[in-house]
Amino acid sequence: MNTNREHINVIWLKRDLRLQDNEAISSALSCGKRTLILYVFEHLILNNAHYSERHFNFIKESLQDINRQLSVYHSKVLTVTSDITSTFNLLQEFYKIDTIFSHTETGLLVTYNRDKEFTRYCRNNFIKWKESKNNGVERGLVNRDNWFENWEDYMTQPLEVFQPSEHQLLNLSKIEDLEKIFSVTNLVTPTISKFQKGGTTTGCKYVNSFIEGRHKTYMRDISKTEASRSSCSRISPYIAWGNLSIRQVFQKAQELNSETNDKFHIGAFISRLRWQAHFIQKFEMEHTMENASVNKGYHKLKKGVSESYRKAWREGQTGFPLVDASMRCLIETGYVNFRMRAMLASFFTHILWQPWQAATTHLSQQFLDFEPGIHFPQLQMQAGETGINNLRIYNPILNGLKHDPDAIFIKKWVPELAQLDTAFIHEPYLMTQMEQGFYNFKLGQDYPLPIVDVKENRKRASDILWNMKKDPEVLSESYRTLKRHTIQDRRRMLRND
Repeated sequence: MNTNREHINVIWLKRDLRLQDNEAISSALSCGKRTLILYVFEHLILNNAHYSERHFNFIKESLQDINRQLSVYHSKVLTVTSDITSTFNLLQEFYKIDTIFSHTETGLLVTYNRDKEFTRYCRNNFIKWKESKNNGVERGLVNRDNWFENWEDYMTQPLEVFQPSEHQLLNLSKIEDLEKIFSVTNLVTPTISKFQKGGTTTGCKYVNSFIEGRHKTYMRDISKTEASRSSCSRISPYIAWGNLSIRQVFQKAQELNSETNDKFHIGAFISRLRWQAHFIQKFEMEHTMENASVNKGYHKLKKGVSESYRKAWREGQTGFPLVDASMRCLIETGYVNFRMRAMLASFFTHILWQPWQAATTHLSQQFLDFEPGIHFPQLQMQAGETGINNLRIYNPILNGLKHDPDAIFIKKWVPELAQLDTAFIHEPYLMTQMEQGFYNFKLGQDYPLPIVDVKENRKRASDILWNMKKDPEVLSESYRTLKRHTIQDRRRMLRND
């Protein structure tokens, strides 16, 4: 090992793939020491069942975007495929690492355990590791006293500005020398894709177009299957992977809210930014919900296992057009609106009566905006296993008639039904043999028959889950959850400032 190693700091990027308003980066640069920006495609993530290629391509596109911004500083991100301790062991053969800067990640249990191991690694190697708060989420809380006030104060603070001093970032030559000893990740991604493209540059375009006009129909179209694809902000992937900070978006929205007379739509959007942070904070404080219901009273709930049901649901072949259209759309584009996500989860857990845990990895692999702190609390809420939220069992037929009345969305994603009259598209199983003949269409062959009886299964789920809400353990756990996770005045979360 070189005893005359240069002392440097390292910025370890994780789910904060941006240069601006990145507290970890600002903290590192304020030290004035030479700095390396690092991203590691860790094996524990690459091999984790919750992730898929669409996520890794989004990350690569985000890193490409950062590198374009860093080109004016004659630098780039060192991007490698490895384990985090192996990466730093190799780096230390060339540099003496004084401090590592990153954000506090509210991730999966594997990343939480990785961070605990890495804490020990840093201590044993006399390296300081400074973690910054991420989007106002706090580690170590035992309740929500003053949480809202602290979060809002954080959101109104000035944005962090990326301002490295001259030659502060390791230059391209130094980084290229390092690349010779690492397994460097190829950042090339498909040029043609139906997924949103990663990167702060693209994320800003979505924010700006929403603020400048698309928000005007936000609440009117928020649940509509097709219209929501343009009237919703569509910034969730950029928030999930850190291309944008919540604070950047919050301040833009607040600025518009102070100028416009039409506060309804933008105010509703702002409230959802608050709720986004609320759910991640909830997961941060109760990480066991990754595998088990947060309300321990529901641990006694027993559901059957049907691989045929699960397969039909995963492949969009359930015989319920809106369910199948939503799943196929999600698989191909990485996005469906919140209502359709809730319906997919409800259909799986209530109508098919399968445990929510069996849906986690398939949905997370499909959601381009997979965010652990949103994913698990929402799945449990839609499954009706929190004890504190209203029980919602979505009827896929009524939702289709209400949110896709002309079956435009269904026709697009279930093209085998496109030739049918609209009335039959929503409920093709009502067609008689004669009517099937008129359309040269055969149920069970051209499109599957319903795999379950919706009416019967909705009643079963409703009866069981409503009765369980009266269970003493469920009630006790509901009280505990409310005490631990409820903000003192929930109405403040909904106000339109």
